[in-house]
Formats: sequence, structure tokens, C-alpha cells
Amino acid sequence: MNQLQDILDQDPDPIETREWTDSVKAVIDAEGTDRAHYLLERMVEETRRAGGHLPFAPTTEYINTIPANLEAKSPGDAAMEWRIRSIIRWNAMAMVVRANRKPGDLGGHIASFASSATLYDVGFNHFWRAPSAAHPGDLIFHQGHSSPGVYARSFLEGRLSEEQLDHFRMEVAGHGKGLSSYPHPWLMPEYWQVPTVSMGLGPLQAIYQAQFWKYLEHRGLIAPSDRKVWCFIGDGESDEPESLGAISLAGREGLDNLIFVVNCNLQRLDGPVRGNGKIIQELEGVFRGAGWNVLKLIWGSYWDPLLARDKNGTLRKLMMETVDGEYQNCKAFGGAYTREHFFGKYPELKEMVANLSDDDIWRLNRGGHDPHKVYAAYHEAVNTTGRPTVILAKTVKGYGMGGAGESQNITHQQKKMDDAAIRAFRDRFNIPVSDADLPSVPYYHPGKDSPEVQYLIERRTALGGFLPQRRPKSETLPTPELPVFEPILKSSGDREISTTMAFVRGINLLLRDKVIGPRIVPIVADEARTFGMEGMFRQIGIYAPFGQKYKPMDADQLMYYREDESGQVLQQGISEPGAMSSWMAAATSYSVSNVPMLPFYIYYSMFGFQRIGDLAWAAGDMRARGFLIGGTAGRTTLNGEGLQHEDGHSHLLAGAIPNCHSYDPTFAFEIAVILQDGVRRMLTEQEDAFYYVTVMNENYTHPDMPEGAEEGIIKGMYLLQDSGLGGKAGGKGKGKPSSVPTVQLLGSGTILREVIAAAELLEKEFGVASDVWSCPSFNELRRDGFDAERWNRLHPMEKTPRQSWVGRCLAERAGPVVAATDYVRGYADQIRAFLPDGKRFVVLGTDGYGRSDSRAHLRSFFEVDRYWIAHAAISALVAEGRMNPEDVARAIKQWKLDPEKPNPATA
Repeated sequence: MNQLQDILDQDPDPIETREWTDSVKAVIDAEGTDRAHYLLERMVEETRRAGGHLPFAPTTEYINTIPANLEAKSPGDAAMEWRIRSIIRWNAMAMVVRANRKPGDLGGHIASFASSATLYDVGFNHFWRAPSAAHPGDLIFHQGHSSPGVYARSFLEGRLSEEQLDHFRMEVAGHGKGLSSYPHPWLMPEYWQVPTVSMGLGPLQAIYQAQFWKYLEHRGLIAPSDRKVWCFIGDGESDEPESLGAISLAGREGLDNLIFVVNCNLQRLDGPVRGNGKIIQELEGVFRGAGWNVLKLIWGSYWDPLLARDKNGTLRKLMMETVDGEYQNCKAFGGAYTREHFFGKYPELKEMVANLSDDDIWRLNRGGHDPHKVYAAYHEAVNTTGRPTVILAKTVKGYGMGGAGESQNITHQQKKMDDAAIRAFRDRFNIPVSDADLPSVPYYHPGKDSPEVQYLIERRTALGGFLPQRRPKSETLPTPELPVFEPILKSSGDREISTTMAFVRGINLLLRDKVIGPRIVPIVADEARTFGMEGMFRQIGIYAPFGQKYKPMDADQLMYYREDESGQVLQQGISEPGAMSSWMAAATSYSVSNVPMLPFYIYYSMFGFQRIGDLAWAAGDMRARGFLIGGTAGRTTLNGEGLQHEDGHSHLLAGAIPNCHSYDPTFAFEIAVILQDGVRRMLTEQEDAFYYVTVMNENYTHPDMPEGAEEGIIKGMYLLQDSGLGGKAGGKGKGKPSSVPTVQLLGSGTILREVIAAAELLEKEFGVASDVWSCPSFNELRRDGFDAERWNRLHPMEKTPRQSWVGRCLAERAGPVVAATDYVRGYADQIRAFLPDGKRFVVLGTDGYGRSDSRAHLRSFFEVDRYWIAHAAISALVAEGRMNPEDVARAIKQWKLDPEKPNPATA
């Protein structure tokens, strides 16, 4: 940009330049701007062909994109809307201030909504459609810190009561009447649609929501419409990598159903966004380069006369020269400062404003506070086709707060205002609250029959109803019977397959279902072949909005790379956050679009919750429904890849999300049961839950499903192999204690096979009997245990206390318990508290960093192979007096275990 400006400033022939400029103006007058643009592009092309190296200018002048004479005119009542907007500003401020005059220091934010009130007001009054019989509805990603303003509008509309406003950020004490601090669908399931306050996640999700709507249209699952995704973000939020990380996708796919509104108040949480630069110019260049329609909304109507008088461009030049830090000063220090330090830089500009008072200069408004300019920008945005639109709206942070924080570095943290600041706020916005009432900062409601409220209701009625609103339920879909999964319920015979392949078979079986099949959304982040899913390329196609414009190089192969406008697979490239956002769009389609879908996103488990944990948490908040599949899971299963690929802790991360059900299955039949359970709970019973299932790439044979195992699989534990003794003579817990030492062996995932092998070693070489338990989910066992424990504490007079599932399984089983998994010890150790009293519990796991090696070497290194498991069992039996220390020594020697090897947890 600077290179181009230098060229423009060094004009060797101003007369010739004027002639060319006049020619362009003549074309514009006669044939329009499109023709002029075409001619200029041809001139640029000719110059480049001649060898000219023209610098690229990604930005335009620091003025509004839409000229004043081309602005669409708002049909609204400007005076009425200003009145309504002022009341909403007051109530939003009052809500936060009142909350922070109570004990507890509840916090809250005033400044963000203060800067964006007009941006929201125009949208609510004229553009944002609610879901109705006539329209599917728009989706609004509200800026999280602006929630008080949205609540204040709902208060005027009669949707929220004064009591609810007084319980802002008091959701526990409010007994169901509290309002969440930010947009949280989990806490307000019929109000908020998307959680946005974890900054950067809103823009990323919005892009993939817009893409998913196109996907649904192209697949014929929803009718084409003009619905829009509107995403509000702050200019400081654009520094989050996720905010801008996928904008090229939106431009590449021409997502004209997507509109970003960037509230450019020039301030971050602590100070200027680009104090030494210009954030609007920077963002313009980024978005234009990504193929977006960029609308700069910088100056309000009060600037129009000054810009019209700027014949020689000096004012425009000054606007370009002035950095954001100085623009902040102009608003913070008032009209006199602006006259001297802004206009005063050029004598002709100082003369231009000589007839304006300091107050007049201070009132020169920014575009984001001018409803007429905002309407014009929104109007152009919704009528733009073929590409997404971003509106860069310049505002003042803390607008209306005066000396209490307007355009000050401390503004974002302001949640309290003294009486003088509140009085100034009242006077500025003409709120009818008396001086005597000011100390209590009362809410103001003009009455449900007032012109203001009637106007609000009229506008929302015309747009289909109130917003925000969320659809908590959709249509119910039937669950396939378990026999549908027969191919993976029965033994694989001599054929060895991985659980990854069993999972892919399970999806293919669901795809055959006439009802569920079309609702399945397979999602991959450029790893389909890794997980054996390339067969789906030919079978159901890869979604491509413009079809396949080339012949793939593998077209002669059975499983060629087939892209299709109606393809079902979403191949999102090397972007785990992007693929996760795509999954979230599909997982919330039941609510957003009234079309329940069943997404399966498969990825390297190590790059799952660890990389996209914030999005996974947001998915829980927004009540997503679907399957996350952690592929090549475990610390020792993915041999050869090493530290960054080998997962030993994703289940602990998944277990922290309250509505995420996580499983680590070993056998194909376990996957079948989990898949069917998920379909039942999410699509039939419409439970707001999602599943995380880890699968492995290790091939082995799979047995038939044991009779009656279904309940235990879902609860997290079932008896796979019964020693027949149960630790007692006569077996199954009857008679006198057996003389045979008995141990309870627990395992999950691929390490369960090592547990089974350990049981064989113990019996063959030491005469120890083992009951082998498959534990597909220690997380589910933990939750069940704590539920039972809590119930018992709260029901002290009940004669029959509740028993945890772990307790029920092991109550009649003798001997110590040894658990081994391919995850850190903390995963299996979660059930320790729920074992029957007196049970010795030994946990083996893969604490520490991963290594590159064979599976056998890795399992030996982490001490989770059959020999280490058997050794732990013998040691536990010795501690209980059922075996001798010499037995442990013999096991160490016989199995060549190294007592002096470094601890793998710290090695």
C-alpha cells in the first residue's frame, strides 16, 4: 500500500492524469461503474503483459464504501428507533450496574454493547428474520459481551421480566429466573442459539454454518432460501487465529448467505487494537484478498458535508494518515482536542471547521452509530450474491458512557458507574428517570401499550417473530434395531480387522437405512484414507458446491476421488478446528434448520480434544448431537508415529464435558451397541448429548457378542470371561472360599487383549484364576458412581442404598482388581472410590510422552503389556496374603522384567 501511495504522490504529468481521470468519470456517467471497472482491469492487464510490475493495493480510501448518493434509505421511523435504542442502552447499563452494586462482584460489560447498539438495533428492526412458516429464519452470532443489550431489548418486548434482569449473572440464586452472563444455549435452551464469548470461535462456526446450509440445499434436505448467517465480532477479536482462519473457504465457495459485522471500536480489552496502524484498512485487505465483498462503514452522516467540500482530497489524505491511537484520543478528549490535533494539521481543514463549535466537532459521528448508514450497508450485504460480505463498522467503545469510560483504555473493564456518570448518561439519552430515583438506577419500561413497544412488536411481527429464539426439539427419527448391525455383532472368524474398520462398517450399515442414511454426515480432515473411509468417495461422494470440474487421476479405480454437488462426505482439508466447526453445524441442524442430522467426524484422537477442546466444550454448550471418532487412539497402538501422535489422555478431556459420552471399545460388537445407543438417544429420544468413541488401527479377530452384554457395554463395564470361581468354591459366589488365588482384571480398547493374554499367563504359569472385564467407559462408570454416592448422601433414611455399577459388578467377586488401559493411569483410576470396601485396586497406564517403536516394545516400555499386567496381579495377591513374594520374583525373572528401568511417566 505504501509503495502504491508513493507512486501516486509522485505524478510527473498532472494534466495527463486529469485527462485519464475525466475519461473514467465519463464512462461511469454513461455506462456505470461495472463498465469502468472492466476497462481499468484491462488496462492493468495490458501493463502487466508489457512487463510492468504493478504493486497490489488491497485497500481503498479510508471512507465509506457506499457513496452517500447511493445509500438505500431506511423505511423506519428514525425518531422512534432512536428513542427505543436509547431505552435499550439505559436498561442494558442499568442491568450491569445494579448487578455490581450487590454483594458478590458479579461483573459484566457495558462498553461493547454501547459501541454496537445501533448495529444490533437496525438488524432487529429491519433485517433479521425469525423462523416461521414463511421463512426458515436467520442465525445471529451475537458478540458475547453484548448480551446485556439483547436482554434489554427482550425486556421491552415483554419476553423477560424485571426480576429476570435483576438476576443477570445469578443463575443459581435466581432459581430458574437467572440470565446467563453470555450467550449459552445450555443454560437458556429456548433463547440463545450459539455460544460466542470464547472469542474467535463464533466467526469460525459461522462460516461452517453457512457452508452447511448450502450443503443441505444441494443435497435436497432443505429448500433454497435467502436466509443469512450474521456474525458479530470485535476488531480485537480478529487477532484470534480462528476468527480469520477460514475466511478463504467462504470466499472460495461463494457463501453469499454469510455476513460478518466487525465492530471496529479500535480497542481491545486493554488498549488500542492497532494504535500505530489502522485495523479497518488491515481487515479490508485480508477480506478482499480472500474474495469477500468488503463494505467499510467509517463515517456517519455528519461527515458528508465536509467530505463533499473536500475537493482537493486533503481531508481524505488526513483520514488515511491518522492512526487508530489518535482516533481514540479524538473521541476520548473531545471537540477542542480534535480541532487542534486532527483538523489543525492542515490549515485548509482547520478553516473548513472554523464555523463548527467544539460540541459540533465532537458530534461528528462514526458510521457504526449512524442508523441510516448501517441500514444502507446491511441492505447491500443482503442483496450481494456470489460472495460473502463483511461490514467494517467504525464505532466508539463505551459510546454514551462519557467520562466513565467512553473511548478510554479502561472501558472494557467498566462495570460500575457513579451517580454523576449515570446522570450524564440519562441526560444524553433523554431517559425519564428523576434525580431522586437515579441512585437506584431503575429500569425504564414505557408500558406494553406505548408507541415504542408497539413499534418493536410490529417490526418483529413483520420479520416472523422474536429473536433470539432456539428450537429445542425437532422431528423424531426411528432407531434401527440392533440386528441391523449383525455383520459386526458376530465373530469375524479368522479374519483380523481393526475397530476403525468395524466403525466404518457400522456407518455403512446405517447408510443403508432409508431414514437414517440420508441424515448421516461423514466428516474428515483430509484423513479418509488413513481411516479406511475412501470407499465412501465413490459410494456417496464428496461434497463440492460447484461439482467436479476435472477428471480425477484415479478415475479408473473402484474407489476414485469423486466430488459432487450433492456429495455426502464433508472433506474439510487439514483443519481440525474447521472440521470440528463443520461437525457442530451438522450436530445442531436439528435446532437451527429443523433437520436432524447425524454427523461422524473422525480424526487422530491426539489432535482431537487437545487441539479443539474449546470447540468441543462449545459443542456441549450448544447441545450438539453426533459422534466424534478418535482414530488411531491410545499411547501404544499407533506404532511408529511418536510423541505428537500417540494419545493417552483424550478420554480424560472428554470426560470433563458433562453431556459427552465417551467410549474406548475393543470389539466390533461393542461399537455396534454404542452406535445404536447413540442413534436412539440423539435422534429418537432427542437427548442433548454427543459421543466420543476411540478406535484403533490394530488388526485382530473379534468374537461374538456375549449374551446380555448390551447393558454393561453402555454403562461402561461387563464380564467378558468368567473364571467360574468368582473367588469362591462352587463358583459365582457360593460356598466356601476357593483355595485358588483369584484376580479381577479390567481393560479397555486395545489393551483389553493384553489383559486377556495376562489371564492366560496367570492361569498357565501360576495357577491364578482371572475374571476378565471389558470396560468400554471408565468415564461412564465414574459418573454412575458419583450419582449413586450423591443419592445416598441425600437420602439417609432409605433402607436400601444405591449401588454403583462397579460395585454391583464386583460385589460378589473375590480378589484384587487390576485395571490396564492405553491411557494415563488417571483414566481408569476414576473408579477407585466405587469398588467394594476392602478391594485392592492397582492401575496401569501410559503416563508420559509417547515414543516411536513397535506396539510390543511400546507396551513393554509403558508397562501395560500382558507380562506387566500379570506381574501386577501377582504382586496384588501377595499383598493380600494369597501368594508369596517369591512368586513375584519368579514372575520378574521369568518374564524378563527390568526392575531398574526408568519410570516411563517421567522418562
